[in-house]
Amino acid sequence: MPELKPILLVEDNPKDLELTLAALDQSQLANEVVVVRDGAEALDFLYRRGPHESRNTSDPAVVLLDLKLPKVDGLEVLEKVKSDPHLRQTPVVMLTSSREESDLVRSYELGVNAFVVKPVGFREFFDAIQDLGVFWAILNEPPPRRNGE
Repeated sequence: MPELKPILLVEDNPKDLELTLAALDQSQLANEVVVVRDGAEALDFLYRRGPHESRNTSDPAVVLLDLKLPKVDGLEVLEKVKSDPHLRQTPVVMLTSSREESDLVRSYELGVNAFVVKPVGFREFFDAIQDLGVFWAILNEPPPRRNGE
């Protein structure tokens, strides 16, 4: 049986974080959800640095990445992930309140796998998160690992 990969949730807004975690929990996913609050900590997790140096979990099944983050913004995190040969196949979903076309265009230029604008309504937001979790953690078939990865 394949190893269950964690879901990395990068979110600094406490209300969005609480709602996202509740929606993922309702989906009854068995995947661990790792929460980090800024872009720098997301990179530390992905590169196994600092407090995440000794983590023994595999790379995430998906990174749910907020766009507007403290320390290192979501676009910078995305650019680092997609330019790294060891991480570029990790799916990244930009999960944001931004409706700016420039954010959308730049995200796709950098290789984002999906760009989801957070719905304003509670039920819509909840349903969107559940669907994302199920798709990326269960339905999506990731590429096979190459030797040495």
